[in-house]
Amino acid sequence: MSQEDIGWGVPRSAYVHIPFCRRRCFYCDFPVFVVGDRSRGENSGTIAEYVEVLCQEIRIAPIHAQPLETIFFGGGTPSLLSTEQLQQILTTLEKRFGMTSQVEISMEIDPGTFDLAHIAGYRSLGVNRVSLGVQAFQEELLKAAGRSHSLVDIFTAIELIHKVEIPEFSLDLISGLPHQSLAQWQESLTQAVAATPTHISIYDLTIEPGTAFNRYFKPGDHPLPTDETTVKMYQMGQKTLTDAGYEHYEISNYAQPGHQCRHNRVYWQNRPYYGFGMGAASYIDGKRFTRPRKTQEYYQWLKAGAVIDCEVTPQQDVLLETLMLGLRLAEGVSLNSLTANFGKHQVEKIQSCLQPYFAQAWVKIVEGRLRFSDPDGFIFSNVMLAKLFEKLGE
Repeated sequence: MSQEDIGWGVPRSAYVHIPFCRRRCFYCDFPVFVVGDRSRGENSGTIAEYVEVLCQEIRIAPIHAQPLETIFFGGGTPSLLSTEQLQQILTTLEKRFGMTSQVEISMEIDPGTFDLAHIAGYRSLGVNRVSLGVQAFQEELLKAAGRSHSLVDIFTAIELIHKVEIPEFSLDLISGLPHQSLAQWQESLTQAVAATPTHISIYDLTIEPGTAFNRYFKPGDHPLPTDETTVKMYQMGQKTLTDAGYEHYEISNYAQPGHQCRHNRVYWQNRPYYGFGMGAASYIDGKRFTRPRKTQEYYQWLKAGAVIDCEVTPQQDVLLETLMLGLRLAEGVSLNSLTANFGKHQVEKIQSCLQPYFAQAWVKIVEGRLRFSDPDGFIFSNVMLAKLFEKLGE
């Protein structure tokens, strides 16, 4: 099989889940453990215990390849880890798998959860990419979303990141929040650009089952913005950021030239990766496996031998995953690679299914690659993917 868009080789990336948060945001459905206002990992025996168990999982994980090229600490709020706890995890990873000299070490961080000493400590340990969870630049929207930080915390965090000179600085925003206006959205975009991050991620709010927002609101109803407004928000984001020199390289992500997230490209190109920690997913040897989402269940799973009991992903599902993930990228997917991996007949079915959307300029073929157009193709990507899934599932 070709490995251009599909990674059937060995994993060289690791995702590490740190589930702890001061509070659960109203839109969040991730596996998290709320620790309240205990501000630092060393003050919480719960976090220390989790780090020990996490490192145990890493130590017994089968080694498929070494060294690691990317490591991503997600959550939760990884910036609740002490410097010592982060060092413990990184040392365990390095001993087990090794790391390249150019390894990308990314860490999600939240405003108000770190000071200069801690962010400098992370930097000294090799963290060379941070993703700051800003979400909005308005106090009222931060409160409406259940965020634990303030506007002052945001500007302080930005100042600290620049002060310690972390090479890759990403900033996250959410569009479509309750009561969010187009003027507020434009202000957040302007403030984000002014912070001069190398990378900006924009996520459209999704109302997930089991979240506080799911109890408060019905999708499409006030005070949530209308579909028409969220489309305008997407278009505003695309124009504001590309005008500012950011490349729109993935449906929700923008980067200055040369500053794309290497780790996330592993997911979008459907390549294999390790996953460690509560609720973490891995993709190895064609098997997708998600660890237990609750702390004690995760501990018990590890105690029972950390058995990954699942089937190899069927070929048809691999095709659907490859399209769903790869078409998120501005470069799209290689038709030659699809043909080599799945056969000419499947590629013909894909092109036939998408034929009506070529006329609408939502999709195109450029230099042998199937791509969604920007911004319209990205906006209507779910429509086209739904049709593909229906057609290919026949």
